[in-house]
Parts: sequence; structure tokens; C-alpha cells
Amino acid sequence: MGIEVIFLILAVLVIAFGVGVVVLNRRREGVQAPPRTAAHTVAQPRLVDDGSAADQRANEPAVMDELPAGTMRERLAKARSIFASAISGVLSRSAITDESFDELEEALLRADIGVSIADELLGGLRARVKDKEITEPEALLNALDADMKSRLAGTDRSLNFEALDHGAPNVWMFVGVNGVGKTTTIGKLAKQQVDAGRTVLLAAGDTFRAAAAEQLTTWADRSDIEIVRGADGADPSSVIFDGVERAASKNIGLVLADTAGRLHTKSNLMEELAKVRRVAERGAGKVTETLLVIDATTGQNGLTQAREFGEVTDVTGVVLTKLDGSAKGGIVFAIETELGIPVKLAGIGETIGDLVDFDPDEFVSALFER
Repeated sequence: MGIEVIFLILAVLVIAFGVGVVVLNRRREGVQAPPRTAAHTVAQPRLVDDGSAADQRANEPAVMDELPAGTMRERLAKARSIFASAISGVLSRSAITDESFDELEEALLRADIGVSIADELLGGLRARVKDKEITEPEALLNALDADMKSRLAGTDRSLNFEALDHGAPNVWMFVGVNGVGKTTTIGKLAKQQVDAGRTVLLAAGDTFRAAAAEQLTTWADRSDIEIVRGADGADPSSVIFDGVERAASKNIGLVLADTAGRLHTKSNLMEELAKVRRVAERGAGKVTETLLVIDATTGQNGLTQAREFGEVTDVTGVVLTKLDGSAKGGIVFAIETELGIPVKLAGIGETIGDLVDFDPDEFVSALFER
């Protein structure tokens, strides 16, 4: 065999091998999974109670009940952060010192528990330390935890629903200043009550802000319940009265009545609110709850609101909203201790499930979690 033939055979073999490698690589590439693309996250619209920019979003239905609900313990990170440094400082010492009490006092005041209540809590603990009843830093924290829980214990926090004559509807009124979340609270509570088996009607008594009625209508649609609205600027008393009468005629057991947000310092607006409260009971229904909605981030100003609204509308309970975003949840102690008004509901997020029954033990335990 000539040398030329040998070289020709070797060249053919090299070319064939190269073609085989290319084909094999292409086949391997063909079975690889396609590159993963980034997932698109759709932001859920947030229903808020006041504000011109928010008004444009208020009419959009929100699928908030599909999101996981949280717990008070999980959602009180801001409030817990205030106590974290104090707890760390107390536990860092081998004994209980004046600095231990100073750190706890600062934490209580920053949480807006109030000077008088903080003095009472720490005064009792100082006496127990002096009497050698409490000797260890851990025991001091446990004692403060227990004392705070005992101050909030024994309070009826249930929402009052009465069996009225002739099936007359219960009326739950919602009052408060602008922007605290009344309308959103009503919408969430309506859904919860419907899910619990009650028949519900919404009365859009906030006739001064068009977006409020639209927003409430969105909630009514989502819960498949009826809503009674009036013209813009109409007398809110007449709207709520009409809502109660409509509910009575249709054997609807519960009316949730929205009212316009108003500053507690405006006497004419507060007088109007008192009228709304009176008119709501002139027909077939009975007001069994008047719930004051307070933004937890307002702190001690919430105490003033509770006092003023309580004098005008006979407030039966408080809904503390935005508790998850506040470090000032200690206002609970001032409201309950000084005014005797129970905190019944707490807003700890944006989902339906994040409007929860206020649990004082869970609330205090969340602050002292360590």
C-alpha cells in the first residue's frame, strides 16, 4: 500500500472522528433543560383608608385572603426590638442592678406604655428585689412578663352580638380619625363574619370621601354581600339608618357601619358622630358595638383619641391597626388601664387573616421573646 493511500485513510478517520464529536455535543445540548427564567411577582394591591393617591387603588379588588396569615408573635418585630436590648442588658449581668431597672424603664417608655404604668410595674419589682423575692436577672424578666400579662387579663374581648327581638339586626359602628384603616378593617371583618356563617350588610356612612364608598363596595363584592350607599355628601345618619332598615327587611343579622374619619378635636364633627350613633338605633336595629379604630403608630395620641371618641359615642372596644409596623404597641396598657376600654381586634398585616382577636398573653410574650 502506497504512502499516499495511508495518509488518505488517516485523513478520513480524523474527519469522521471530528464529525462524531460535533454530533454528540449537539445531541447533549438538545437534552439540556432550557435556562430558568426569573419568576414574575405580582404585587398585591393594598387597600388603605385615606389619601388621594391611595384612592386610585382603593377600587381594585385584592386577593389578600389567599396570602398566608401571620401571628402576633411573628409580626411584632419592631415592638420586640425595643425590648431586645434591654433584655440583653439585664441578662448580661450576674446580678440585678440599678442599670437593669433603667434599661427596662427606657424600653417600657419607648414602647409607649406610659410613665405612670411603667412606674407601677417597676416599683413593684423593685420592692420584690429588695425583699429578696427576686434575685436573678432571668427571674426579673419573667416577673415583668407576668405582671404585664396580669394587667391585661380578665377582660371580655369578644365582639358583642345579641339575639334581638323579631330578628332585628345588630349594628357595629366603626369610628376614628382619618387614615387609621376603618374601611379596610370593616371589609376584613365582614369577610370573617360571613365565613363564620352570619348574614352581613355594609352601610357606607363615610359620604364625604367618594373612594371610601367605592372601596367598601369592593369589599362587599368580594364577600358577596349587600351594601347601602348614599350620594356624595349625603347625611351619614340617613345612610346608616337606611342600611339598618334594609337589613331588617331582609332578615340580615349584622350591619357594619362605616363613618367618616374626623379629628377628635373638632367639636362639630364629633357632635355629628353622636347624632349618627343615635339615629342608628331609631329604627329596627340596635348598636351592640362601637369600635374605635386606632393606628398603633400614633402612640400616646391614641389615648387622647380613645378618651374623646369614648365620651361621644360610648366606645365598646378598640381595633388597633398597623401593630406589625409599630414599636408603640404599649398604648394597649394605657387604653385599658386608664379608660377601661378593651382592645378587641388587632391588625398585624394586610391579609384577611391578619385582622385577629387581640390576645394579651401572646402580645406580651412576643415582646419578651428571647
